[in-house]
Amino acid sequence: MLNVLFRSLLFSCCFLFFIVTAISAQSGYNLKYNNSSVYAGIDVGSKGVKLSILEIGKNAKKSGAFNVLKDTAINTDFISFTQPTFQSTLNALNKLYTSAVTQYNIPPDQIFIVISSGIKIQAEKENKFSWIKALSDSFRLRVNEPNRKVPVIDVIEEARLSHLGIVPEAKRYTTLLIDIGSGNTKGGFFPNGNTKNLKLFQLTWGTKSVTNETEKRCDDDKSVANFNKQLYRVLAGEANNEIIYAVNLSGSYNMSDNIAFSGGIAWSVATLLYPELIDNSVVPVTYDEVLKFSERLFKDYPSVSDAAIVKSIHDKTLNKEAIGKEVKRVNQVFDQKALMAGTSLLLKIMRQFEGIYEKKQFFLVKSGQVGWISAYVDQNIAK
Repeated sequence: MLNVLFRSLLFSCCFLFFIVTAISAQSGYNLKYNNSSVYAGIDVGSKGVKLSILEIGKNAKKSGAFNVLKDTAINTDFISFTQPTFQSTLNALNKLYTSAVTQYNIPPDQIFIVISSGIKIQAEKENKFSWIKALSDSFRLRVNEPNRKVPVIDVIEEARLSHLGIVPEAKRYTTLLIDIGSGNTKGGFFPNGNTKNLKLFQLTWGTKSVTNETEKRCDDDKSVANFNKQLYRVLAGEANNEIIYAVNLSGSYNMSDNIAFSGGIAWSVATLLYPELIDNSVVPVTYDEVLKFSERLFKDYPSVSDAAIVKSIHDKTLNKEAIGKEVKRVNQVFDQKALMAGTSLLLKIMRQFEGIYEKKQFFLVKSGQVGWISAYVDQNIAK
């Protein structure tokens, strides 16, 4: 345990520059840097709409001077492309935008809105681009900003921005970043010493898509035991072949010392596996640790409840209330089956880098969900 704590503290110092700080209307922003400005980024994703209030330092591009002042989300499931989910997404987008302007006093020209690659990929599959256009047009009408830009980002650019927004310069060219999202997985590394050309790592599988595919195979038996059996079959089939192909195609095994995972499942596993590291933005893990945790989710799911985890903590210096709230938040976002699916997908990917002769360093990034939008905001400030 002490070894894990030491590794976590050591790597956190140089790996991730996001520090989540408190913010309130009464006290104002808890700013971290001199000569900084506050911006807002809104990401319309597969599962919902996310708002990030960001302090961006003067030398952000060089030093990674980002500070997350506020991070909130509203689940809407826009990727379903139905009228109810369209309306809830539009309402959420309008609500978060209005909140940024009125509650957090961000000028409209310092608010950037982007539609994520997961929506773009699904829209291409189902020929649903008209829904994206309708959402953008309806939002412009709602806020009375006919010239408001609402770009749709592609998977390569999102992966490139995620790397820039999460991995600091010191680890820039030795780290493969893999973001496990809801509907897909994307990431990459920079092989040629520049940040313009990203070598893409991409899968059509994500936490939700693995969960959905597994549930389809369960037929009338909805038990956790049957879900676990069908989950193995889903990940042993097309998903496994795609993962092996993606790793080989990217060439990332030979080029990367560090394998960093971001996304909701990375945050969840890090939080439940090492709740005592609640203040650490990055948690180092091993393949065996995640494997044992995966088995625990299936065999002893009650042990990851907020009550059970808080009860298991005996260190009086730790904030049990804060830990309990974070664990509870994880369990509100992911139920048992979703946790099992996402963790199993994480393991499948990790397995490809668990070499006999060369050991990679695995890290789980908790606050990676605002990584790419942070970099997007930073790159568009001067435009």
